[in-house]
Amino acid sequence: MKTCNSRRAIRIAIILAVQIGLTASIVAQNNTFASPAIDARVEALLRQMTLDEKIAQLNQITTGYATGPGGITNNHDELLAAGKIGSLFNANTALQTNTYQKIAVEKSRLHIPVLFGLDVIHGFRTIFPVPLGLAATWDLDVIERAARVAAEEASRQGVRWTFSPMVDITRDARWGRIIEGAGEDPYLGSLVARAYVRGYQGNSLHDPSSILACVKHFVGYGAAESGRDYNSTEIPERLLRQVYLPPFHAAVDEGAATVMSGFNALNEVPSSANPFTLTAILRKEWGFQGFVVSDYGSLHEVMAHGIANDESTAARKALLAGVDMDMEGHVYLPHLAALVHSGAVPEERVNDAVRHILRIKFALGLFDTPYVPAASEDQSAPTPAYRALARQAAEESLVLLKNDPVDGHPVLPLQISKGGHLAVIGPLGDSAEDMIGSWAAVGRGQDAISLRAALQERAGQNQFEIRYAQGADFIGASTGGVSEALDDAQWADVIVMALGERALATGEGSARTDLNLPSGQQELLEKITAVGKPVVLVLFSGRPLTIAWAGAHVPAILEAWFPGIEAGPALVRILFGDANPAGRLTASFPRAVGQEPIYYNALSTGRPLASPDEPLAPDFGNRYFSRYIDEKASPLYPFGYGLSYTTFHYSNIHVSASKISASALNRGGSSLTVSADVSNMGARAGIETAQLYIRLRGTSVARPVRELKGFERVPLAPGQSRHVEFHLGGKELRFWNIDMKEIAEPATLTVWIAPDSASGLSQEVEITE
Repeated sequence: MKTCNSRRAIRIAIILAVQIGLTASIVAQNNTFASPAIDARVEALLRQMTLDEKIAQLNQITTGYATGPGGITNNHDELLAAGKIGSLFNANTALQTNTYQKIAVEKSRLHIPVLFGLDVIHGFRTIFPVPLGLAATWDLDVIERAARVAAEEASRQGVRWTFSPMVDITRDARWGRIIEGAGEDPYLGSLVARAYVRGYQGNSLHDPSSILACVKHFVGYGAAESGRDYNSTEIPERLLRQVYLPPFHAAVDEGAATVMSGFNALNEVPSSANPFTLTAILRKEWGFQGFVVSDYGSLHEVMAHGIANDESTAARKALLAGVDMDMEGHVYLPHLAALVHSGAVPEERVNDAVRHILRIKFALGLFDTPYVPAASEDQSAPTPAYRALARQAAEESLVLLKNDPVDGHPVLPLQISKGGHLAVIGPLGDSAEDMIGSWAAVGRGQDAISLRAALQERAGQNQFEIRYAQGADFIGASTGGVSEALDDAQWADVIVMALGERALATGEGSARTDLNLPSGQQELLEKITAVGKPVVLVLFSGRPLTIAWAGAHVPAILEAWFPGIEAGPALVRILFGDANPAGRLTASFPRAVGQEPIYYNALSTGRPLASPDEPLAPDFGNRYFSRYIDEKASPLYPFGYGLSYTTFHYSNIHVSASKISASALNRGGSSLTVSADVSNMGARAGIETAQLYIRLRGTSVARPVRELKGFERVPLAPGQSRHVEFHLGGKELRFWNIDMKEIAEPATLTVWIAPDSASGLSQEVEITE
């Protein structure tokens, strides 16, 4: 038996050697997975494959659990041995991936390894803030480093593919999946997308610690009508190209190896069967060389959308549109062979899809090293270095929304003397499980540190007393714990309220029509605030919430998102002033849900208000403007907004020229420098995020009232000033004009250097012919 096994191992090794040649010849440097060396190996293997074996490479199924409707396939071993699976997802340990891989490599005819994927959205085991929170850091280096940690942890378990980053632009907080992205701005979203790709894929896909990025959901999914998940989207081509496509293009340009099609129908065509986006734009315009995977079951759902009456038609339309791999749709494997034999689908299109997938498998080095070393439980736990980065990311993600004085002093940072009393009230105050947020891969609640636990440790160090009361349920109107909470509030010198959403109330399938706090939590907040003690509201959420009452009545508000495993320590460091809050919003906070969708980079109407906060006249005499009669038009907190424990001042804005030429901009031969001084006027060191905005007027099509075109995180000591400079060239000043050409046009250009999208210093420049 041993001799037989040895001979089999030698035969497999010889076949693999013929397939891959020397390892050094196929190493994909800088994510160049379309190299001639790799393509030669792909073609050699493709010539050996039967049609059924080709189609099998396009088949992806889940293991163990489902992340969408439908049952779970239980005969993985049989399908792997028959060579009928190209990719498996949701296996997440080295034991699982090695076991499945061994079957695929040793038992299938051509010994082609499978690719293992997982939703590694904001960490694998070391869980960082949810992506909307990570984006609020405006720190691209931290985002890239967090993605690298996720790649290192996932790859050690054999997971070489993450279904991240989600780069959908989202302007409506009712959509639960706003939590997975970078918010409402395409410029910031593009830079964040690039950072994720760099972090996941590293310098070479062949590096065993690198994993494939999967940019999703292509395209327009974040614009779901009424914020309802999986809903249709209608996006004119100019808006599509100007707002929704740029982050995808940036990620592809950065070298993203895979793209995921969306659940939504875009302009009446399902995104998973849309040749305009998947082929005309992605392949032909952008030159994408990786592969496209559908979202979970979305190829089967082409029928529900109404453009196919049977699975065979759904398979044909999806493949011809440009979807290479079928994730749990179960339409390619049973139907493509017959479609090829009938002539309905050219075999060359199947060949192309297989090429795209095999190219990535070779680039990853899976043929050379299909297995990973076994990892123990202790080896997979977050390391001290990973925890330190998770704490840094969490600290930087926290956004101080309000910090009014009480008795002449700002509530934050907390000043609790020895023997003082601190009350922590609210259901999120002691819920470690919720701190890791939704889509937390293999993250565990026991790895996370709650706010209560971290405050208890600080209380021991600083010798003050702490009490905790839940006070209210996570949802609904139950307030059975209010009495205990009120007793604690009366006892306390200062109160920290930990309120918001549960982690499972956000993410996929979690659309909301009401963005208020749950009624029980709102009642608790109002009763505790009425006690008259200083109150800090720590708000946990995966989206902007409508907190207008809190904004008017609670002196201090800190948006915490879901901060990850180091939630408690990060929050305590900010609350006590060990660190200065520097997070900035990437999604506007509405005053009321009726404002949704709300976003800063909107078009001006023909009847704009002089000020979006202009009150309605008692006689309604100023009603004939673009406004509401029952609420201000402005957001409660705008995009880019965030406070600090110090005060920053902007001065001396300057532009390098009063006129620039559109024709020179279009030739790439002209640019404008915009600069200003930023000063720290307070007594604490802090980081200010200086932001550059523009507006173009007099153009062939209307342009937004403001557009972000640059930013810089500026660390400043007390009393220190720094000069910041931004450069505007053709890339920043071009747009899709009335003829659908991306060019710069003659216009009046207004530029701002500002702390957020609603303020700042401005100058005007003329763009001539």
